[in-house]
Amino acid sequence: MKTILATLTLCLVVLTGTGFPLEKKGGSSSASAAKEKRVQYAAWDDVNVIAHGLLQLGQGLKEHVDKTKVQMRDISTKLKVFNRSVTALGKESQKLRVEGEALKARAHGLEDREGQLLNVTAELREKAEEMQHERKAMGERMSRLEERVDGMLQGEASLPDTSAGAKNTSDARNIQLMLEGQNKRIDDLMERIRLQQEKLDKQNVRIRTLQSQVQQSRQRPSLRNSNTDVQSVVSEQRDSPVEMASDCHELFLRGESTSREYTIQPINAEPFQVFCEMTADGGWTVIQRRQDGSVDFDQQWHAYEKGFGSLNGEFWLGLEKVHSIAKDGGYILNIMLADWSGDSASVRLPFQLGGQETKYSLKIEKQGAFSPLESSLVTDATTGLPFSTHDQDNDQKNDTNCAKHLSGGWWFSNCGRSNLNGRYFQSPPPKQRDQRKQSIFWKTWRGRYYPLKSSRMMIAPAVIVNKA
Repeated sequence: MKTILATLTLCLVVLTGTGFPLEKKGGSSSASAAKEKRVQYAAWDDVNVIAHGLLQLGQGLKEHVDKTKVQMRDISTKLKVFNRSVTALGKESQKLRVEGEALKARAHGLEDREGQLLNVTAELREKAEEMQHERKAMGERMSRLEERVDGMLQGEASLPDTSAGAKNTSDARNIQLMLEGQNKRIDDLMERIRLQQEKLDKQNVRIRTLQSQVQQSRQRPSLRNSNTDVQSVVSEQRDSPVEMASDCHELFLRGESTSREYTIQPINAEPFQVFCEMTADGGWTVIQRRQDGSVDFDQQWHAYEKGFGSLNGEFWLGLEKVHSIAKDGGYILNIMLADWSGDSASVRLPFQLGGQETKYSLKIEKQGAFSPLESSLVTDATTGLPFSTHDQDNDQKNDTNCAKHLSGGWWFSNCGRSNLNGRYFQSPPPKQRDQRKQSIFWKTWRGRYYPLKSSRMMIAPAVIVNKA
């Protein structure tokens, strides 16, 4: 650029020197006129030089502008990348804060439970001491009674009345049997107290270990690894020879705090595997999960009755298993939804699930008015809404099989309010409305034709909500 400017300046100087020469004083007027006429226009070569210089200058300026544009685009691209990185870091930081709050809440819950266990342990120790004192006093009484019985047996031969001696012998034996039974009951009670004390001591040790793991996880750069550490602490509990719990909340009350697979056995039912979601308030039994479309939910009635899928991925637990857990009522249905923008919503409803004879009818027991978000399921479920699949049409729409029309099994009323077992569509969804209506949807949250990203259904005793 500097060379071009220097060339142009030189050309202008030459043109000025040739086109406008200095006039000499004292010259004739005719000579001056002839000279003026001769130098009136610049030479053609000079004009070409100047034009060439201007052309080079223009080309140089154009190249400079193009180069500047490229640099600006590079800077803009880097700024966009930087902004995305800042946004991602902000989301990750928010997520870490949320996980930290959850760990704090879990730690507070563990501290409360530890205090309760310590109080129960102290009470049991006091009762054990009282029982020992009573046992000692009972032993003294038994010794005195044995001495009396021995005296009675020894004096039996010297008694003048044979019937009186036989009566005394019978009374002595009855006393001996009573004393033996009482002693046995005392021994059984002391053994039960000892076993209960051992369980409480083990539970106390586990709680303290979990607390130390939580405190260590706060000091680590990544909070995600803490769940693995806590799981390793309680992994030894999986094969413990104790009576099976009836649901995940009972496992929580026994000290389990890791979200994973467990074996439960509801009352009057066979044992089966479930996935338990452990929170600070209690344990939830997961009955459905949709997250990636890896499992086809357009199944027949038998599959929905028995269950299908993987507990660690997408699955449907099974209507018969859910009925065995919640058949007596007093349970809460927790429905959690998520869209493709990162937003989420949840609905909690008290419910009761009927058995096979009612087509596993879902009955919502909530009193009062329902919110718009709740109305997508409960509008027709207050009196009982049977379950439907494409091979068993139990919905309330006479001219249409909703399960076949929409895909998947669900508690359909008239096909249009909700279906969390529909087809899974990745983002962006299909453009055809006939396809989108077969998706996972919740009408009063994101609309009838919005395919949701994920859904999860869990159940727990109503006490968990009252406690929260």
